[in-house]
Amino acid sequence: MEKIAYTLGMKRRAGILAFLSVVSLAVLVAAPFWGMEHVPFGALWGGADDAGKTDILWKIRIPRVAMAFLAGTALAASGMAFQAMFRNPLATPFTLGISSGASLGAAVCTIFPPLAFGVLGVSSQSIFALAGAVLTILLVYGLTRAKRGFSTATMLLAGVAINFFFSSLILFLQYQSDPTRTFRILRWMMGGLENVIAFQEVLGVLPFVVSGCLVLFAMTHELNLLTTGEDLAASRGVEVDRTKRAIFFAASLMVGGVVAVCGPIGFVGLMVPHICRLMVGPDHRWLGPATLLFGGAFLVLCDTVARTVLAPAELPVGIITALLGGPFFLWLLLCTQSGDF
Repeated sequence: MEKIAYTLGMKRRAGILAFLSVVSLAVLVAAPFWGMEHVPFGALWGGADDAGKTDILWKIRIPRVAMAFLAGTALAASGMAFQAMFRNPLATPFTLGISSGASLGAAVCTIFPPLAFGVLGVSSQSIFALAGAVLTILLVYGLTRAKRGFSTATMLLAGVAINFFFSSLILFLQYQSDPTRTFRILRWMMGGLENVIAFQEVLGVLPFVVSGCLVLFAMTHELNLLTTGEDLAASRGVEVDRTKRAIFFAASLMVGGVVAVCGPIGFVGLMVPHICRLMVGPDHRWLGPATLLFGGAFLVLCDTVARTVLAPAELPVGIITALLGGPFFLWLLLCTQSGDF
């Protein structure tokens, strides 16, 4: 009976993954044609009556949808990894202060225009944001290594402290700046994809996302064991400190690359892993692919709503995810208190 139940469970999970694959593909194909400006399917190969719609499709819509899928995938996969490593259902990709570091870098670039420059088509704001994210990663790692071992508690406390410190520096810069630059900083911190034009940004983020996901998916066995406790994982042959370092750098660099281009888009890394866990269970061999597919499709859908719900105006996608994430966070908090997680 146990073998039959196991086989049925495997078939059910495989069916769910197949369904998520079909849904993700359908969302990727359909989303570029939705928006305040109708774009016919013929524009895909230049067959539209208006050549401008072909440009809209290839220079704006398709790159934006591709970036949304990559960002959703990265944030969801990182949230899954941090929840397993910290053994905390409320952990997110921004728990360690990476978003604050990136926001500080973007704020510095905005406040001091002489620092503005571009490299290979990448804006100075994205470069400074990535530098801020990398600085945060190095600071958290250094503070964690200052004590013996690689304690998750120390890492978490270091991330929270750096997050508060960088947030206070951002507030200081906003207070010292003029209203125009202050608004630009605030708008960037809402998170959005409206600045994605052509495939330059997509190609810049792609290596971070692909490499990070490959590392995390290669460690699904270790993630499963870490959720049971570090002592048990070590007794099963896992090099706990080395594994945590690999997860930390892979997930953090992936998030830093995404935030540098899109800004801090919140709650994706909190909601998606839990929704997928309800669908396929806690086994990361199944949870990883499900999180990747659902996370990408989820953010594409959120961005489609953001650019159509108030057309011709456009909402930052971070507002949409926050509107969904707030109630979800409260539900998750209540479930955690009642012992459901």
